[in-house]
Amino acid sequence: MKIAIDAMGGDHAPKEIVLGAMKALDTYKDLHITLVGDEHKIKAFTKEQERLAIIHTEEVISGTDEPVRAVRRKKNSSMVLAAKEVSEGRADACISAGNTGALMAAGLFVVGRIEGIERPALAPTLPTIGGEGFVLLDVGANADAKPEHLVQYALMGSIYSQKVRGIENPRVGLLNIGTEEKKGNDLTKHTYEMLQKTDIHFIGNVEARDLLNGVADVVVTDGFTGNMVLKSIEGTAISVMKMLKSALMSNLKTKLAAAVLKPDLMKIKTQMDYSEYGGAGLFGLKAPVIKAHGSSDANAVFNAIRQTRDMAAHQVTDTIRQTVEKINRNEIKD
Repeated sequence: MKIAIDAMGGDHAPKEIVLGAMKALDTYKDLHITLVGDEHKIKAFTKEQERLAIIHTEEVISGTDEPVRAVRRKKNSSMVLAAKEVSEGRADACISAGNTGALMAAGLFVVGRIEGIERPALAPTLPTIGGEGFVLLDVGANADAKPEHLVQYALMGSIYSQKVRGIENPRVGLLNIGTEEKKGNDLTKHTYEMLQKTDIHFIGNVEARDLLNGVADVVVTDGFTGNMVLKSIEGTAISVMKMLKSALMSNLKTKLAAAVLKPDLMKIKTQMDYSEYGGAGLFGLKAPVIKAHGSSDANAVFNAIRQTRDMAAHQVTDTIRQTVEKINRNEIKD
């Protein structure tokens, strides 16, 4: 298994990226990693490892760069070279914690889209109270979407949940403003009708307030709505933890209680941290491309590598491609 990683992407690069990669190499003996970035900076955090390679470049795509222009102009950037390793067959997948838009552009222009998939989707796995988690897509790859795009998102999310998350018959929900069949706008109403006609385990409309209760294993929506939901969940989790900390540090009595409760509070914090589930997969491309969180520490990078390894090992991309081909053949026959 060979994975190329943009070592210079993210708020804590290259240190946390490299440390996460080294942890993954120690854990998975079948793994080969290529780190792409400034060799001198990378080597400050590496140890001797025969399954580690480094591709040197000093060019980096920053968070403020215009995504498409940056990918086209900065062809020697760490992100583009990592994607190139995949497109030219030297790696099975790639990861970056850098500019999200640029990674999506690199995925489309360098790695390439699966034939038959109209638009790729960015799909993180988010936490639930019961610990099962759910896949949400799209969270920003496409602000506007058509019903057929959401149907393809449902298909890809279902395959990923089966192959990587081990859910035999994933429940797929359509994010909406109510659970009734006729609720929503034209997009959700037409998508609902189309999903009913598929072989996917479609459970109907789901509301945002029920997501963390595990109402579905896969939730589909357009990228504009999905991105707001993602950031609302992330912001709420951070705010709740801050309020708890403030309350528990308010006086001596609560500080003593906090000391007793600290292990349990840390468990809750970990449970609500979606980086524990890995990164956000860019589904619909010819090979796995994973967007790690911009603020990823070494543990989050390790989880993104684990997720990427699982996607490649379980041939998620090939299954999506074969399923789309089968659907298209049947449509032509009909």
